[in-house]
Amino acid sequence: MPEFDSLSRLASIAALYRADEEACLKRLIPDAQLDPDARRRVSDRAAGWVEEIRRTHKPSTSVTDLLARFGLTSQEGLALMCLAEALLRIPDRATADALIRDKLGSKEDRAHWDKAFASGAPWSVNMTGWALALTGKIIRLDNAGSPGAAVGRLVSRLGQPVIREAIKSAMQWMADQFVMGQTIENALERATAPMREGVRFSFDMLGEGARTAADAVRYLADYEYAIDAIGAHQAKHNFARPSGISVKLSALHPRYEIVQRDRVLRELVPTLTALCERAARQNMTLTIDAEEGERLHLSLEVAAALMENLGAKAWEGLGFAVQAYDKRAPEVIDYFAALAEAHDRRIHVRLVKGAYWDTEIKRAQERGLADFSVYTRKSNSDISYVACARRLLAHRDRINPVFGTHNALTVAHIAELAGGTDGIEFQRLHGMGEDLHALMRRENFDTCIYAPVGAHDVLLGYLVRRILENGANSSFVHRLLDADVPVSSLVADPVQESLMHTHLRHPAVTLPANLYKPERRNSEGVDLTDPFMTEPLLAEIARYGHPSVSQEALDTDTLFRIAGKAFETWSKTPVETRAGCLEKLADALEKNRAALMALMIREGGKCIPDALGEVREAVDFCRYYAQRARADFAPLPLSGPTGERNYLHLAGRGVFVCVSPWNFPLAIYLGQIAAALVCGNAVIAKPAPQTPEIALLATDLAWQSGIPRSVLQVVPGGADIGAKLVAHKDVAGVAFTGSCATARAINRALAAKDGPIVPLIAETGGQNALIVDTSALPEQVVDDVVMSAFRSTGQRCSALRILCLPEQTADKTIEMLKGAVRELTVGNPAFLATDVGPVIDMAAKERLEK
Repeated sequence: MPEFDSLSRLASIAALYRADEEACLKRLIPDAQLDPDARRRVSDRAAGWVEEIRRTHKPSTSVTDLLARFGLTSQEGLALMCLAEALLRIPDRATADALIRDKLGSKEDRAHWDKAFASGAPWSVNMTGWALALTGKIIRLDNAGSPGAAVGRLVSRLGQPVIREAIKSAMQWMADQFVMGQTIENALERATAPMREGVRFSFDMLGEGARTAADAVRYLADYEYAIDAIGAHQAKHNFARPSGISVKLSALHPRYEIVQRDRVLRELVPTLTALCERAARQNMTLTIDAEEGERLHLSLEVAAALMENLGAKAWEGLGFAVQAYDKRAPEVIDYFAALAEAHDRRIHVRLVKGAYWDTEIKRAQERGLADFSVYTRKSNSDISYVACARRLLAHRDRINPVFGTHNALTVAHIAELAGGTDGIEFQRLHGMGEDLHALMRRENFDTCIYAPVGAHDVLLGYLVRRILENGANSSFVHRLLDADVPVSSLVADPVQESLMHTHLRHPAVTLPANLYKPERRNSEGVDLTDPFMTEPLLAEIARYGHPSVSQEALDTDTLFRIAGKAFETWSKTPVETRAGCLEKLADALEKNRAALMALMIREGGKCIPDALGEVREAVDFCRYYAQRARADFAPLPLSGPTGERNYLHLAGRGVFVCVSPWNFPLAIYLGQIAAALVCGNAVIAKPAPQTPEIALLATDLAWQSGIPRSVLQVVPGGADIGAKLVAHKDVAGVAFTGSCATARAINRALAAKDGPIVPLIAETGGQNALIVDTSALPEQVVDDVVMSAFRSTGQRCSALRILCLPEQTADKTIEMLKGAVRELTVGNPAFLATDVGPVIDMAAKERLEK
């Protein structure tokens, strides 16, 4: 058997992680194109299916009808969906009623409904009215005057309890359309009749990813129980085609993240191996579902380790899902084919469009990454899907291809590529695509149903994702039954559709670097989920030694004399020049990212993500203040008598003293300095005594960026030095971040001075509290609490100190929080796997212990 070179294959996949979209598409288009005759056959076949569905479809309460009738992805629809899904979680009626009043009863909300109806959007029948109609046609909002007023009257006239029960009933009904059953027994009972007819199912046990070890144990038990139940059901009825189960790896391990790679491979792979062997004994398939793009690399490593454990066994039920909207998808398919070849076995691969598009876009923007991991146009994802389908079909010697789609054109295209229907399977979501798949079965297509299973209170995230995917105005499912949408547009070739655009990339989806343009450039991040990016960064951090930066120690009077003289020149320097220096400094910070991170890790005890985040924050400060200065320091014309011109000019005050803390030794240090400098002030900066090296390196980069040494002076030292600086007679302003006690002392010192009033800009600490109500999703609460309370070892002034929970949900949340905290790794901050590093010094340690 050929040797499987995992590392080189992973490297080639990683090279496409955030590659340029146009370059990726140009590489894929040849695989997605058909010759004119084949394209015509595909279009005709798909159009025939669409026309027959429209001609024969009988209105029902299916998801397809729901999406066709209600604009669930409009702003109003999503607002009501969020209200409805929250209501299912709230245990007490008083809170549920208060939430309804808040979301539906306010004057602002009614005005919003009026605007929505006036726009002629598809939200022609209010979802609340629909919910009430389901429970007995209590009221209709049609012809009720102002829609906003109708919603308001609805709340006041019927009362929150009626609406509460109506919306809950509506959500329960909708859950039944999307979910096969609340238990595996319910789902199997519902699936028995189709199974007898040869329909295969892949059951998905719903639930959020595990936050605790107990969660992972519970989810594993659910999977084991479901496998045994499905196997027993098959044996009892002797179905011709075995069904299967879909498994979410993040449900089986509480830290399913690339930074915990070693732990995941050590702990998860044996569990997963045993689960696969269980499925093999029951003669059923087990498919590992795809998750967020940042977990793909880890999933591929887990797959390789799993295949190694399983060896070349007779069971051919192992499968993997691939998301075509990910730029790496074709190479991932090749990876699985090579893996199967190396272990001399067959596997199945389920190709889907993708389920986390919004998340992938937003996370990339927030983290300042080079590009997106996904395509920005639906037609581009369609091109990738078809190109991946061709790649799958080329590997049929080792892969059984499974195509998850509700799109008639996609089905026809794949059938054309395959030259028929033998050896391939098409899969649809339970509750969607029934009409199309019924026609396909009539033509001997092999079809399967992806059937979610779970209690209504755990299906909410899944439910909203499905509605977002299939209810979008570009979705085939959403447009299928809309008579106003021409059939020709539903069967338009995605390649031709993409090539019609001037830019293959969607211009409305802003690249991370351009998030704040035209005002400024976003700070550049590093993708810590990509080992091929983190390993060089970590190596550079490890190589960095001590900086060789120093400044001559001067007495206080000399410092102020130098700074005062420098102020006279600097304040007259054009604001464009001052702003340009800050922008050069921002670029220098990014260029010296590894050195700055090394110092923050070593001197400040920062963990790697926190050190990276602080470099980005310092960069953003510099660019933001440069942008504001250009706008605020432009002369402002004022009104005045004829023949007279009056202008308002802003100018610096003199010498500013900037006193910064150790918990943000770079970002706050430079943030204070940048704001004061760009306004034309000279600055004497005193960093915290615990972190002088970071301040010295940052100051040196500022000098290299064109800020004169006399304009920016740094004075390392303790509280006594700070007290002397702020008390000096020539101080023109103070910027301080630290304790309330020190801020009050500075304020008293400044107030006691004769002469002009000296401004104090003080940011002080406090008790940061989080108040949670019963509508909050516990998993989200725990994620946010852990991040706020324990990032930077809890030493930020903004770190969560007090968590206020409602009695009704407190026990569950606290138990989950305890489990999540147990999963944190405490250790050396230089290791990527470390979540919590050391406190800043022995004095801090002693205070905490007391």
